[in-house]
Amino acid sequence: MPKITKRVIDGLRPDSGGAEVFRWDGELRGFGVRIMPSGVGSYHIQYRTSHGRTRRMTIGRVGVLTPDEARRLAREKLAAAAKGSDPSAERRSVRKSMTVGELCDYYVAHAKGRIKDSTLAMDKSRIETHVKPLIGKLSVRSLTANDVERLKIDIIAGKTAKSRKNGRGGVTTGGGGVAARTLGMLGTILEYAKHPLNLIKENPVRGIKKPSEGKQRRFLSLEEIARLGAVIRQAETMSEHDSGISAIRFLLMTGLRRMEALALVREWIDVHTQCIRFPDTKSGAQLRPIGRDAIELLMSLPVRDGSPWVFPARRGKRHYIGLPKALKRLCTRAGLEGVTVHVLRHSFAAAAAEIGFSEFTIAGLLGHSVPGVTARYAHMPDSALVAAADRVCLRIKTALQGHYDNCAMPNIMGQT
Repeated sequence: MPKITKRVIDGLRPDSGGAEVFRWDGELRGFGVRIMPSGVGSYHIQYRTSHGRTRRMTIGRVGVLTPDEARRLAREKLAAAAKGSDPSAERRSVRKSMTVGELCDYYVAHAKGRIKDSTLAMDKSRIETHVKPLIGKLSVRSLTANDVERLKIDIIAGKTAKSRKNGRGGVTTGGGGVAARTLGMLGTILEYAKHPLNLIKENPVRGIKKPSEGKQRRFLSLEEIARLGAVIRQAETMSEHDSGISAIRFLLMTGLRRMEALALVREWIDVHTQCIRFPDTKSGAQLRPIGRDAIELLMSLPVRDGSPWVFPARRGKRHYIGLPKALKRLCTRAGLEGVTVHVLRHSFAAAAAEIGFSEFTIAGLLGHSVPGVTARYAHMPDSALVAAADRVCLRIKTALQGHYDNCAMPNIMGQT
């Protein structure tokens, strides 16, 4: 029998009659690879327990583990079996007693590299903040739909709300939106309990009604933008942070998401083609057309020596993060209520709709995944989107300067 290598595995083909194809390793006795009729392959070990029973155990999937990695794991398990252990029984025992918290740790370890780092970071935060404190100690096998329903209710009620470490970034809140996103993540994690762990047959999250996430309905009218602009001009002569003032203007004039703006690196700005070349966004790598006036705003900002950020923090090497508090202070002075950072993005969308642009164009301006708009232009931004960005940006800039008409902006409920 030959040694199991990638070439040997690539040469194995599913049996046309529907039987499994099994090959043993010529170097390590008890180590083999199995190819299912579906074409899925997995590595196995076979050994005898101290009671003389023959056991066969899967140690990994072909494609996830290399043959050498699988062989090392097999050698460890077979050595343990030779000393009287029963690796298969031990695995079943561990799985049977696995808690929700342990399953979450398993998910984090196996999801790394398969989903975006930013998404995994958010998942880890929700796990540590909401899932583990509320149901982390429950057994996965014993978890019921009632447990999940209580988790939802507790998050909505704010039982896991708390101040963040070091006093940075406000507080961890509850509410329907947080509960809905946490349930969505938990449902994904529990799919791992179904396969490959085979701990449960049904996912207890499925069928639980998610609470409303409270879609954003607030936006600033042109008159409100003018009031905010007047306060911004006053704040420039006071102690308000320059990065905060500039970031508010920039977000209104572009419709970018908060962290797309605050974590903006200067080298991503393409002045010539009038766009930002994001290496990664919520929708993946992307070109984002922005208005000419927004480009001029960026180019007018001072450059701090050694800092790559467009909006640097006042102290240290990080980018500016105090935008929510700065916006709240300015809106209080302007007599504006219910204004969050995300409202600035909706205000840009409302201005675009008031001009007469279609939802399709507005989605492209906001960076949504729209086939034919954001995905197709890999090297150059769409000229139609650039022209649209120019018009919306100019309208917002004019309102910030105090010049506006009395047309009310329509509410754009679908754009986020």
